[in-house]
Amino acid sequence: MNGKVTPGEDLINKYNDLKEYLRSLESAAVAFSSGVDSTFLLYAAKEALGENIMAVTSASCLFPKRELDEAISFCRENSIKQEIIKSEELTIEGFSHNPKDRCYICKKELFKKIRSIADKYGIKEVAEGSNLDDNGDYRPGLKAIEELNIKSPLRHIGFTKKEIRILSGYLGLPTRDKPSFACLATRIPYGEEITEKKLNMVDQAEQYLIDLGFHQLRVRSHGDLARIELEPHEFEGFMKVRTDVHTRLKEIGFDYITLDILGYRTGSMNEVIREE
Repeated sequence: MNGKVTPGEDLINKYNDLKEYLRSLESAAVAFSSGVDSTFLLYAAKEALGENIMAVTSASCLFPKRELDEAISFCRENSIKQEIIKSEELTIEGFSHNPKDRCYICKKELFKKIRSIADKYGIKEVAEGSNLDDNGDYRPGLKAIEELNIKSPLRHIGFTKKEIRILSGYLGLPTRDKPSFACLATRIPYGEEITEKKLNMVDQAEQYLIDLGFHQLRVRSHGDLARIELEPHEFEGFMKVRTDVHTRLKEIGFDYITLDILGYRTGSMNEVIREE
């Protein structure tokens, strides 16, 4: 998003509706990953509930350390109580086999832990940051959220990602232009075993591309092949460093490195599911 966009009155009113809804929860533990949506939700919860909130962040091999560091910094800078839980998703029965309901398995275990933390501190509700756009993709994790009665305030009020970014800029949040991120397991095709080694390879490859200055991206792992997704307008810049990228990703452990000609898109691993 280029340039600051001032939200209209309708969007300001929508934000006020969000805060009113959050106040109705009385107290909340917010699942906080430091992403665009959860940062916006946590900030709104802080404004609405003050000291009656806490952030719960997962430290996991599924998420780069930079995301954890950003989550810790945001909570510290905004005086928000934070609980960090160590997640061991690869030990959850069935998860590493990477079935199509992998996200359901993971989310159910995670939100059970967050619910337990909320109960420990006498917090009434658990909230998470999915938005209205998430309804349009294959999201088995939403089933777990519904089963455990986790609140989804942004979907409840009807916020889209675009609206969240506009309001994040208006509120001065650091995530306004932050690229969308999903857990590293989404880089591995369904049915292919998830291992810490594969996750680490993807993490290193994506961090390398980020350090080169690329913005919204994914490195999808297909065995010994890395399929890089970038925004199409960054293709030209990529061509200038392609040999360097090839060399570095070979060092990381990939044998073949490709650039996806369709470019970055959310949930590209789910396209196979839709075709079945």
